[in-house]
Amino acid sequence: MKAIVRCPGSCGELVQGTAAGMNFLVTCPVTVYSQVSVELSTERKTDRQAGDKTLQAVRRTLEYLGLPWQNVEVRIESDLPLGKGMASSSADISAACLATALATGHRIDPQAICDIALAIEPTDGIFLPGITLIDHVSGKVRRPLGQPPAISLAIFDAGGEVDTIDFNQRSDLALLNLAKEPQVLDALQMVEEGLRTGDCALIGEGATLSALANQTILFKPALEGIIELSRSFGAIGVNAAHSGTVIGVMFADAAAKGIGACVAEIRRQYPDVRYFTQARLTSGGLTVVEAPDYGQ
Repeated sequence: MKAIVRCPGSCGELVQGTAAGMNFLVTCPVTVYSQVSVELSTERKTDRQAGDKTLQAVRRTLEYLGLPWQNVEVRIESDLPLGKGMASSSADISAACLATALATGHRIDPQAICDIALAIEPTDGIFLPGITLIDHVSGKVRRPLGQPPAISLAIFDAGGEVDTIDFNQRSDLALLNLAKEPQVLDALQMVEEGLRTGDCALIGEGATLSALANQTILFKPALEGIIELSRSFGAIGVNAAHSGTVIGVMFADAAAKGIGACVAEIRRQYPDVRYFTQARLTSGGLTVVEAPDYGQ
């Protein structure tokens, strides 16, 4: 039996840091996706598509459901680049969890998927509905913040790759996060209020503050310049991958007509920064593309 599940990736995070020492991030799911198919069979199959983390997700899901390991073929079709802060692993892992459950005729809720994903690596909550505040390391906090207003993003790659596990094991990370907590908490308050009221500008302001505060942890040379330049084209703010390389220039949809000109000017002034794509902020969550009919 076969099931196919789709998950959005992220453009970094709207906010990330610590609050009283607790790790957290606010998700930034966007309309760039990973799609995972899981097929169970009595025949032996050799999978050459999925990485170790995704296969771990399949195995752990079967264990959670009380099922034995089965012959399995996992295939991933993804538009999310690796090591850039677009939650490629989190998208693959979470989609694989649900696809595995559906292929075996079972259901699994988002919180159980979150537990499985966190057992594999620090996890972005893009598979949770809406915009979510999540402790991405321990999962102790998972708080929905609401639905996103209409925001478009021009996504850029500042270059390089960042390994999520290595980043979160940095010996200096806790002290650096502590030092920037005041700015991060201000940023969180802005984003929460912006989501509550539908105020795109406030969300952009909070995301920009969090991105700038993170420069002491993962410096992006072009960030400050892109922030200043994008304002002249009507951008509401700039967010960043706090443990990755992507930068998102944010526009309220009413001002989205300025995106093309803004992208062209950023590419002209910052040739080392690669333009990736344009996307929209979207609700997190998993979408079932195909599932077996077990007569339920």
